[in-house]
Amino acid sequence: MQKNTKIPLPLQPQQLYRSCDQGRFTFQTTAELEDLGEIIGQMRAMDAIRFGTGIRHDGYNLFVLGPSGIGKNSMVRRFLEQKAKDEPQPDDWCYINNFAQHHQPQVLRLPSGRGEQLRARMDQLVEYLRSAIPALFESDECRAKVSAIQEEFSKRQEEVFNELGAAAAEKQIALLRTPDGFAFAPMRDHEVIPPDEFEKLPEEERERIEAAIIELQERLEKVMRQMPQWRKERHERVKQLDRETTLSVVDHLVNEIKESYADLPEVLNYLDQVRQVMVDNADDFRKQEETATVGGMTVVTHQSFHQYKVNVLVNNGKQPGAPIVSEDSPSYSNLVGRVEHISQFGTLVTDFTLIKPGALHRANGGYLLLDIRKVLSQPYAWEGLKRALQTREIRIESLGQMYSLVSTVSLEPQPIPLDTKVILFGDRMFYYLLQEYDTDFGELFKVAADFEERIERNDDTQTLYAQLVATLARKEKLLPFDRGAVARVIEHSARLVGDAERLTTHMRSVADLLREADHCSREAGLGVVDADNVQCAIDAQIRRQSRLKERLYEEILRDTLVIDTQGAVTGQINGLSVISLGDFAFGQPTRITATTRLGDGEMVNIEREVKLSGAIHSKGMMIMSSFFAARYARNQPLAFSASLVFEQSYGMVDGDSASLAELCALLSNLADTPIKQSLAITGSVNQLGHAQAIGGVNEKIEGFFDICAARGLSGEQGVLIPAANVKHLMLRHDVVAAVAAGKFHIHAVEDVDQAIALLTGLPAGEANARGIYPAGSINRKVAERLHELTEIRKTLARPPAKKSAARKKAE
Repeated sequence: MQKNTKIPLPLQPQQLYRSCDQGRFTFQTTAELEDLGEIIGQMRAMDAIRFGTGIRHDGYNLFVLGPSGIGKNSMVRRFLEQKAKDEPQPDDWCYINNFAQHHQPQVLRLPSGRGEQLRARMDQLVEYLRSAIPALFESDECRAKVSAIQEEFSKRQEEVFNELGAAAAEKQIALLRTPDGFAFAPMRDHEVIPPDEFEKLPEEERERIEAAIIELQERLEKVMRQMPQWRKERHERVKQLDRETTLSVVDHLVNEIKESYADLPEVLNYLDQVRQVMVDNADDFRKQEETATVGGMTVVTHQSFHQYKVNVLVNNGKQPGAPIVSEDSPSYSNLVGRVEHISQFGTLVTDFTLIKPGALHRANGGYLLLDIRKVLSQPYAWEGLKRALQTREIRIESLGQMYSLVSTVSLEPQPIPLDTKVILFGDRMFYYLLQEYDTDFGELFKVAADFEERIERNDDTQTLYAQLVATLARKEKLLPFDRGAVARVIEHSARLVGDAERLTTHMRSVADLLREADHCSREAGLGVVDADNVQCAIDAQIRRQSRLKERLYEEILRDTLVIDTQGAVTGQINGLSVISLGDFAFGQPTRITATTRLGDGEMVNIEREVKLSGAIHSKGMMIMSSFFAARYARNQPLAFSASLVFEQSYGMVDGDSASLAELCALLSNLADTPIKQSLAITGSVNQLGHAQAIGGVNEKIEGFFDICAARGLSGEQGVLIPAANVKHLMLRHDVVAAVAAGKFHIHAVEDVDQAIALLTGLPAGEANARGIYPAGSINRKVAERLHELTEIRKTLARPPAKKSAARKKAE
C-alpha cells in the first residue's frame, strides 16, 4: 500500500536563530583583549598578496577582488607597510637641462636623498655667482686687464697709421682724419695745398702727386682690411679674459660639488657641462636685466638661470623603505606625469623645470595602489598605465602629442625606467570583464587576490571576532564592549550574510555598527557598550532606511495592495520577494494567481509577455512545464494551457524564488482545491519537484510576519521555505517569540508534495507501482483533471461520424 508524503513539523524556535553563547567568552569587556594580530578568514587572499609582492618578474602585478567596504585596501596597505619598511629606498630621479638639445631634458638618477642635495647645491652655486661674477668683473684688476688689451690694440692701430702718415709725408702728402674716414692731400711746407693752387701746379708735379696718392690709398685700404681682424682678435682676447675670469670663480665651486659626487659619473659629466656653459655665457651673470619693447611698452626681463636648476622629480629621502602610493584621481597626467606651461606676453612657454611627476614616478621602486573603476573612468588612463607596464618605462607625453592632435613644439623628456608593483582594487565584475575582453590584462596582472565576503562561524572565529571588536574599538577610540554586546555584534554579523553558520567580513558594516552602538551608550551615560546599545544601533539603522518599506506595508494593510492572510482560494497563493535598496533589504508579500484551460501545454508567463520578466524567471516557468510533463504526461500530451501572473506588480520580475509558489498555484487550480491564504511560500523548484534554496529568506519571512502581526496573529499563519534554507535563518526576536508562542509557524519543505499538502490540508499522494495516485489526494485530482482535458481534446479532434443509409433515406 502506498504511503502519503510525510508532512514536516513546524521548525522549533532554536532553529530560527543561532545565538552566540557569551558564556564561552573569558573576558568581561573588550578592554581585556589584545589587538587582532591576524586577518580573519582571508588567508587565500593574503597568500596571493605575499606571492604577488614577493615575485620580481614582469607581469606579476596584482588585482585585489572583492566588494567595496570589505577592508581590502586597509588590509593590503597594512601588509605593505610592514613589508616596505624593510626594503631599500629607491633612487631619486631628476630632470636636468640638455644643453645641446633643450627640448629633450635628460634624466639623472641619484641615490636616495642626494637629488635634493644636488638641487640645493646648484641653487647655492647660481645664487653665489649672480653676485660674485659681476663683482669680479667690476674689480680694478679685471678692468686693468681689459684696458691693457684695449691699449695694446689701440697702440698697434696707431703705429700703423703713424707709419702710413710718415710715408706720406716723405712724398709731401698729408694723411688727414675726417668724419668720413681717412683721406690724402698734397702739401707744401707742411701745409695742405688748396685745390685751386693744386690746379696751378705743373702737370708733371700733379701727376707725381696723384700717383703717390694712389699708392698710399692702396696701402690705406690694406690697413683698413686688417682692422676687422684686429677688432676680432681684440674681442676674442677680451672674451678669453672673461672666460678665464669666470673660470677662476666657477671652477673652484664646481670642483667642490664634484667632490661630493665623485662616485656618480653621470653627475660629474653634468657638472662639467654646467661649468663650460657658465664660462661660455658669463655675460648672463654680468647683465642680469634686459629691456625690450613689446607693443610699445618697455619690458624689463630678469635672468632666471633656469638652465642650471635641477628638477627633483622624485625625492625618496624623506621616508624609509619602499614608497606606497595611492592615487585617488588616476587621470592620464596624474599617472604618467605632465609638462606644465606658463604664460609670457600672451605665449605659453615651458622648460624642463616645469616637468611634474605622476603616481608612477612617486611609486617607482615601491607599490602603486589604484581603484580600477576610477582608472577606467578616466580617458586614456588605462592605456597609459598598460603602456608603462609593458615598456617598463615612464614616458611623459601629452595626449595631444601621442595622438597627433597638436603640432606645436614641446618637450620630449627622456623616459625613466619603471620598476613598481601595481595593485588594482575592484569588484569581481571588473576583473572578469578585463580578463575576457582585454588581451593585455592577463599578461600584466597575473596575480588575483580574491577576498572572502564571509567566514565560517565557530568558537574559534567567534573569539577572533571578539578581538576584532576590541581592535576596532581601540582604533576608533570607542567605549569597551561587554560580552553581551560582542555576542550581539556576532549575531548581527551572521544576519548580514544571511547565514547562521557564517560571519561577514564586511568591515565597514561592522565598524559602523560599533560606532553607532558607542554613540547610543554615551547618550545613555554608560561607560561600557552593552547588548541593548548594539540593538539600539541596529534598530536605528533599520528605521533610517525603512520609509519605503513602511509605505508599502501601509498600502497592503489598507487593501490597496491586496494580500489575504486568512481564508482559502483556489489558484491563488502568497509568494514572497525581496526589495533591495542599497544596503537595506526587506520582504514583500505578492499575490500570485494561476488559471488553466484546455490547450496544448503552453504556459503563459504574463510578465514575460509584457517584457517585465527576467531570463531566470522565464527559466523557472519552463522548469514547471517540464515538471508537469514528467509527472502527469508521460504517456499522453499535456492538454491544458496555463497563465501565471504576479498581481499588482508593475516592475521587473526576475529570479526563480517564486517558482515553487507558482507550481503550487497551478496544482491548486488543476485540482480545484483551495490554498490557505494564511500561509506564504518561497523557494525554487527543479524538474523533479524538489525544493531548492533561495536568497533573502529572513527578509521574506519577516515581511509576511509583519503583515500578519499588524492584522493580528491567529496561530494559523506561517511561511513555507525550502529545507535547504534552514541553516540560513537568523530571524528577528519578535518572530522567534511568536513561533515559540505558537502564533506563527515556519515549515521547511523538501519538495512540492510537502508544500501543496501544507497549503491545502490534503495529502499530495504518491503513485503506486501502476502510476496511480491515492483517491482524494492532490496528485490524483490533478491527474484526473488532466485526463479529462485530454479526453475532451481527443473528442474535439475526432472527425464527425458518417450518416447511415437508412437515416439518409428517412431524411
